[in-house]
Amino acid sequence: MTQKTNSFKCYPLGDAAVVIQLGDQISPAINAKVRAICAYLDEYSFEGFIEYVPAFTTVTLYYEPWVINYTKLLPLLQEMANEVLEEQEVPSGPVLDIPVLYGGEWGPDLDFVASHNKISTAEVIALHTAPEYLVYMIGFAPGFPYLGGMNELIATPRKDTPRMKIAAGSVGIAGEQTGIYPIETPGGWQIIGRSPIDLFDLNREVPAFLKAGDKVRFVAISEKEFKKIRRSKNGD
Repeated sequence: MTQKTNSFKCYPLGDAAVVIQLGDQISPAINAKVRAICAYLDEYSFEGFIEYVPAFTTVTLYYEPWVINYTKLLPLLQEMANEVLEEQEVPSGPVLDIPVLYGGEWGPDLDFVASHNKISTAEVIALHTAPEYLVYMIGFAPGFPYLGGMNELIATPRKDTPRMKIAAGSVGIAGEQTGIYPIETPGGWQIIGRSPIDLFDLNREVPAFLKAGDKVRFVAISEKEFKKIRRSKNGD
């Protein structure tokens, strides 16, 4: 059973989760509603609440079905949505600089991205470092940020054959999206550079460096600066 209002709709996901859908397109305005719901759930919950998972246009809410069921949950969600979406108080995340060494062995697909878009590698770097990107959500791998705001002039298809191993810190492009691999993993994005900072570290109190709602600026650095940041990180 789907419950729909003017501003959102809900539908069950199995017998222990409900999806709150706040729109059907990727946009900062829709994502602001997602983050507003999440901020509310950080402050207030209900008996049987377990956790929530934000995405581009939805928030999936997990609950204990022996405590509360979908039918009883709907009025609570309606009340929450009325309060949150009418006020539209959206938490503003910080703007974080991500240093990136572009090209060479650190960004083996930079030349392909440039040739695909018929521009120079310097123009790719300039276009990639210009925007302030919004972190829409974290997914795919621990700490992997899905970023919005990339210039379509450097949009490039995924690789036909994914690599079996992408180094942690690699910065990639897939279609009109860009992102950063926080851990070593297989992947099919076009790799244009690498950051020396750790985006995911289990030794930190909060392992993921980024969260939904943060904003990111890429800053081009030299190989000397890259190695200096790594030495500093390792305590050398």
